[in-house]
Amino acid sequence: MTVVTPEQHGLKAHSDGGWDASEKGFVPVQTRSARPRSFEHTDFAPVNGLEAEWKLTPVKLIKPLLDDALDGAPYAIDTDAPEGTSVEWVARDDARIASAGAPEERASANAWTNFEQALAITISGEEHSTVRISRSELGNTARAGHIVITARAHSNGTVIVESSGSALLSENVEVVVEEGATLNFVSVQDWADDAIHLASHFVQVGRSATLKHTVVSLGGKVVRVNPSVHLSGEGADGELYGLYFADAGQHLEQRVYLHHEAAQTRGRVNYKGALQGGGARTVWVGDVLIGPNAAGTDSYEQNRNLVLTEGTRADSIPNLEIETGDIQGAGHASATGRFDDEQLFYLQARGISEAEARRLVVIGFLSEIVQKVGDEQLEARLHTAIEAELEGTIS
Repeated sequence: MTVVTPEQHGLKAHSDGGWDASEKGFVPVQTRSARPRSFEHTDFAPVNGLEAEWKLTPVKLIKPLLDDALDGAPYAIDTDAPEGTSVEWVARDDARIASAGAPEERASANAWTNFEQALAITISGEEHSTVRISRSELGNTARAGHIVITARAHSNGTVIVESSGSALLSENVEVVVEEGATLNFVSVQDWADDAIHLASHFVQVGRSATLKHTVVSLGGKVVRVNPSVHLSGEGADGELYGLYFADAGQHLEQRVYLHHEAAQTRGRVNYKGALQGGGARTVWVGDVLIGPNAAGTDSYEQNRNLVLTEGTRADSIPNLEIETGDIQGAGHASATGRFDDEQLFYLQARGISEAEARRLVVIGFLSEIVQKVGDEQLEARLHTAIEAELEGTIS
């Protein structure tokens, strides 16, 4: 009998490993929760763009953030710290650091290896307060960033981080929502056209705590945000929202992971995006894992994409894993399409021009997420930004 080896056909091993592994009986990673984690950059193999977590990303454009030494010094921010909150730069050995998670890939680990100080934001008051962080002067130097947000037990607050200007940034954001706390965290990426931004968000939601996590990506050449949210306390509630609008030549990527670890947890994931212009590209990967101890879970995730012009591409990949049969419900959905002809007909039948009807449809489609932001000032700015994106396109 002739034994044919994979090499004879020019085959190469899958990026997750397998038949070429040195260990006998090697089994590739099967679930998101089983991915290797490390704080050390060198513990992750160089990225070649074929790996499952990188194959939809323009790896050539982000190479400096994957492999180069990064400037980890503090950068300029504008902020306020109302009563019941604090904003400060802290050293790497601060007890709050590494309390929410650990890197799962090379870019995140590179940022962790290189950052010098972390921006620590703490919410402690029971009466609602809002902390606004604005940054716009990062420049084109390859940087490592680290933010740690802590919502103390039974506190109530909103944290908004808005980014603009040029940047070449890889960062980790840690969020801990302690028992009984309520936190609304909004991350806005409205970078300049040349900006490249990779972000990993690690989130722990404690017993009877509530998190609303919103990612808004409007500007930047490459923006890749990877929220990893763990409902780790019984009765934890997590709502994850996303809004993105990709123009010509933009790559906007979201990789969302929601892990129901404890019993009686509730999760909702809802991301919406629009694309216009040649080469506009969006990627959404949604992973929901209901663990073996998550009895009574109620979970649903969905992604919707609206294609406005030719020459765009939207990848949408929902995944749902369930490791217990004792749940209230779980589901997922994904759709990518053009304008709804019935909506356009309805509006035009009432005397609205086709161009205005199309504009109203897009605004209505994205407004569902804008209204979830929970801050009137920011919501108004986002409505204005969406109008600006549409100006001159819907005609």
